[in-house]
Amino acid sequence: MKLKSYTINTNQGPYLQINEDDAVVDLKNKLFMIFDGFGGTNIGHKAVDLVRDTIQKFYTKIGGDPDSTFPFYYSHKYLIEGNALVNSMHLAHSMLKKSNQDKNLSERGGASCIAASLADSILTLSSTGNCSAYLLRRGKIDNIVRPDSLESLSEDNFDIQFRTTPMSGFGLFDDLHLNVKEFKVLTGDLFVFMTDGAYSRLGIEEIKHILERNDLDDNSKVKEFNKLSNKRGNLDNQSTVLLQF
Repeated sequence: MKLKSYTINTNQGPYLQINEDDAVVDLKNKLFMIFDGFGGTNIGHKAVDLVRDTIQKFYTKIGGDPDSTFPFYYSHKYLIEGNALVNSMHLAHSMLKKSNQDKNLSERGGASCIAASLADSILTLSSTGNCSAYLLRRGKIDNIVRPDSLESLSEDNFDIQFRTTPMSGFGLFDDLHLNVKEFKVLTGDLFVFMTDGAYSRLGIEEIKHILERNDLDDNSKVKEFNKLSNKRGNLDNQSTVLLQF
């Protein structure tokens, strides 16, 4: 299964001076990621840099190699690439925890993430924290990766943007809690990964409507997400990755 096109956008949002988000499309290794950093001033983006670089370097070494050693995790349920992705994320978590160990609480950083690896026609998604992913397939949209945030403890959906505090993430707890899923990619599939600054003020049907607009190219669709979210009071960084198969 070939990736027909992709769109990647990350920015600091309408008010913040530093962008603690990031997004990666690595076509050579078929690795796609978004990150949402958190921590004190000038800390979150450093945590994201460490996590991103660690995942990319380690995944590049062991992804697709049947003789690889997986030091943290292995499951026969997932492809080699999926296991490599999970191990890369656990390594990144351990390194960030080590970096945070001797720092005051106000100096510690962390990150939410959705990372995906493509092998043949299987896309493996591994996520932690408050990012969200959607799949538009044959006119139907599904929220395939739900954020692990305070939203899950809420009794209603009112003012969701105030409840996107992550309940998991890199550097947050001793253990890294990952949600891993595999998807059989079909021709025409559109996968969308978003940080909370992009999705938290948008309804799923609004996301679907924008994705299906024929008068906008993919880059303009992402800008429309951000524009609508900012119009509704977004103060956060914003990152989106679109993958069109």
